[in-house]
Formats: sequence, C-alpha cells, structure tokens
Amino acid sequence: MKLTINEVAKCLRLPVNTVERWIRQGRIPIQKTRSGYIVNESTLKKWAAMYRLPFSMPEKVKFQGYEEKLENLLPAMKRGGILYDLKGDDVERALKSAVEQMSFLSKTSKKELYQLLLERERLISTGIGKGVAIPHPRDPLSDTLKSPVISTCFLEKPIDFGAVDDKPVFVMFILLSQSTKIHLHLLSRFSFCVRDNLFVEFLKTSPDEASFFAKIADFERQLDRAET
Repeated sequence: MKLTINEVAKCLRLPVNTVERWIRQGRIPIQKTRSGYIVNESTLKKWAAMYRLPFSMPEKVKFQGYEEKLENLLPAMKRGGILYDLKGDDVERALKSAVEQMSFLSKTSKKELYQLLLERERLISTGIGKGVAIPHPRDPLSDTLKSPVISTCFLEKPIDFGAVDDKPVFVMFILLSQSTKIHLHLLSRFSFCVRDNLFVEFLKTSPDEASFFAKIADFERQLDRAET
C-alpha cells in the first residue's frame, strides 16, 4: 500500500527525520516513488521485529486493505467507462485525449497521469499486439484510488504505437491500480480475453457498453470455471 512518510513513522513509532534518513540509507524495506512510499505491510512488520522495533498500522491507514483485494475486470472496467472516437494522430495526442475525458480524476491527477503514461511509453511501448494497447503508469497516482480502474478507449483512427507486432492500435485499455499484485491479476485476466481473435474482431466494431460488458462478463465466467 502507499503511505506518507508521516504514516510510516507512526507505524514504527519513530521520528520522521530518523525514518527519512534510514530510507536514504536503504535500511528500511520501502520503495520511494514520486507520489509517496510503497509499503508491504508484512515485510515491514518482519523487518521491525528483526530489529526489535514496535510496529502497528495507524487506524487512519487500515482502511487501505482494499489494495490487496483482488478484483475482476468487469467492475474495474465499469468504473473506468468506455470512451469512443478519441482523436489523436500519435500516441501523445491519443493519451491526452483519453485522460482529459476521465471524469473520475481531478484536474491535477489528469496532468500527473498524462505525464506518467508518457514516461511509461518512452520506456517501452504498451502496445501488446493485434491493435490493442494497455497504457499504465509505473507509479501510483498521488490521489489514491479506492479501487482499480480500466478505461476502454476506442480511437477515431488507428495510430502507430510501436507495438510488438508493428500493427497500429485502435483501442487502448488504460489500467490504473495502487498495487502491483492487483495490476498483474487484472493484466492476466485481460490477456486471456485478447488471446481470443474473435474478441479482437468484436472490439473492432466499437461495441456499445451493454454488449461490451456482457462479453467481458462471459470471459470472466470462463476464467472462473477454469480456476475452480
């Protein structure tokens, strides 16, 4: 989960300056990002026990347990919504067009997300092939989302995304989550859908919301049966 430096200090009952110094020295198992500190509760608890330090999660932070709750595609996609006919002749403009229409984000978060998505694409393209891309930031947003979100974005026209198969991208699935575990879980389930060529052809029709969500629900039922 993501904590502020003050919350980390409260967990360990240490002065903030001590925690900051230990993080700089690499003594505490915490990942620092531009938007906060990523903490694995069990790892930090074991580290504290090893050094005979007190450890407890502040009441203010305990509600964040949702981050480790694995959620499926359908609720995340319904929260993110479907955007149609997004304009843009290149990756930068397409991403900007998509982010600007994400009504669940604040103006500040939209600016932050856009920059994070650009940084991710510069690192390596999120075009996974078959005309599909899954843009996502490397780090969580400063404004913590209560649940993961996937926004489905149909482009007005296909664009060069530098995808692995060199095919132009016609649809983007922008994935936002506050946990690597949740991110990988959703990515795995979505990859199952995209492996089906009929599903990709279905996406090319820019289906309406009801048809799209019904199709996702059907795939998830298949996945659930396979996992039982």
